[in-house]
Amino acid sequence: MRPHRRQIHVGGVPIGGGAPIVVQSMTKTNTEDIEATLAQIHDLSAQGCEVVRVAVPHEKAAEALQDIVAASPLPLIADIHFNYRFALRALEAGIHGLRLNPGNIGEPWKVEEVVRAALAAEVPIRIGVNAGSLEADLKAKYRDDVPQAMVESALGQIRILEDIGFEAIKLSLKASDVQTTVEAYRRMVEACDYPLHVGITEAGSLFSGTIKSSVGIGILLSEGIGDTIRVSLAADAAEEVRVGYEILAALGLRQRGVTIVACPTCGRLEFDMLSLVSRIERAIASLETPIKVSIMGCVVNGPGEAEKSDIGLAAGNGYGLLYKKGEIVGKIKEDEYFERLLEAIHTLAAEKATS
Repeated sequence: MRPHRRQIHVGGVPIGGGAPIVVQSMTKTNTEDIEATLAQIHDLSAQGCEVVRVAVPHEKAAEALQDIVAASPLPLIADIHFNYRFALRALEAGIHGLRLNPGNIGEPWKVEEVVRAALAAEVPIRIGVNAGSLEADLKAKYRDDVPQAMVESALGQIRILEDIGFEAIKLSLKASDVQTTVEAYRRMVEACDYPLHVGITEAGSLFSGTIKSSVGIGILLSEGIGDTIRVSLAADAAEEVRVGYEILAALGLRQRGVTIVACPTCGRLEFDMLSLVSRIERAIASLETPIKVSIMGCVVNGPGEAEKSDIGLAAGNGYGLLYKKGEIVGKIKEDEYFERLLEAIHTLAAEKATS
């Protein structure tokens, strides 16, 4: 059970307050390259991404925001550090959200100017605390308790915004270490009721980052902690979205597109199942309809798994049984596996679309 959190809106996307967990990503282009940035945003949108963050590290990036916001199919969050003018420029450009740390913006009057502008524009702010950039006094005070230093940092920055009358706040408390991140969020959820953006920062490559993110985000979501997620990977941004949805699907929280169940393979396998799974995954990558597909090459577990799926194949030496909703709908030859599976998936997707 997810504890009740306040709700904010990033563009038209609700976050918190019982809304479905939102999948985010961040562009990896130079923001001032408008064409490349928009191309990546459209790619992310096609993968099911719901909110995208863009870095605004300098003047040229700030100048590009107006054109990017105007053409973006998704709500955009501007990632701002140090320079309050870039945040003001982003708000003028129509940005849908800000990610900043009030503590690194500078003098209080600069923070107040940004916050009052965001308040007038009804634009939410994400306070992003990172274990790698904590305030020196908190690092010294909590030398052996980084999670508590992160929580105190967040609470201090929340007070800055609340003192100005701003409460459209979202929080994140990220570290590259799973245990530190999980403990920080566990403490934060008890300290306030603002919606939480969860993830493991600087998680690593596609392989290692997927594992760390799945463990960390999975633990938190399984405990009801988290209203929006980003899987941070040193890989194509679209992979972040795909992994995010797989985490949600594995926990039974959300499903987008086809989920494939397949044998890990062993000596009982009697056909090239790995190649078939790979071909099917590529062929249905853009399909949005939630469908569970089993591709099994084991006489022990194959029929049972196939029966439990929307579409299933329990295959052996030269032949396989094709299942739909637990019922056998055909006995097919090995050279028909790909075409018949793909046909069955698309047929069911069309049926679901019209039901």
